[in-house]
Amino acid sequence: MGKGPTSPGGRPEEDVRISDTGRVEAFSDAVFAIVITLLALDLRPPAHRPGELLSALVHQWPAYLAFAVSFVYVGVIWLNHHSLLRRVRKMDVGLRWINLGILLGAVIVPFPTATLAEALAEGGGHDERVAVVLYALAAAIMGGPWWGVFTYLRRHPHLLEPTVTTSYLRAQRIRPLTGVVLYAVCGSSAWFITPWLGLVCVIVVILYHGLTSEGLHEGPLGRLLASARR
Repeated sequence: MGKGPTSPGGRPEEDVRISDTGRVEAFSDAVFAIVITLLALDLRPPAHRPGELLSALVHQWPAYLAFAVSFVYVGVIWLNHHSLLRRVRKMDVGLRWINLGILLGAVIVPFPTATLAEALAEGGGHDERVAVVLYALAAAIMGGPWWGVFTYLRRHPHLLEPTVTTSYLRAQRIRPLTGVVLYAVCGSSAWFITPWLGLVCVIVVILYHGLTSEGLHEGPLGRLLASARR
């Protein structure tokens, strides 16, 4: 039986399309660093009259809040991405495309961040609702590529480290779907109840994804729940 088509160098075509994770990891880390830098660029010295710098700085609290939330959010995305690539042994074309989808979800974060900061600074109830819903929507969209990456890896186990179990992949597929549902709840809370409830909900969901970055059972949250059962 033949081994399938080969490249001009004599290697099987499938082997040519597979590479290690080094370039993808380096490129992704650079993107995350740029996104966080863009977030910081929105923190500017406020315009003020002499003697009113302190009050002008305090008046900018919405920008600080939006920056802090998004800094943690991008950091959590990076933690999850780092945890993922520690379990991936090789990359193929499909996995590289899905990784670009994850990075797309990260690079749009500065837009809802700036929108949120501006809406909170203006203090308009309707605009605040729209801004929090936009932020929740951007976060929910991120669930698509994350669900896709674990679904893809489940179908292509040869790309994974040998120690990765099917139970881990099954549990990890649940997390992004849970995130989409929770962010939808956050957006609905912001729109129908109060934007502040929606924003607090968004922060809680971000922390949930941070605590479970190593997995539902492997991370700090899993250890905490295991301790509670004893």
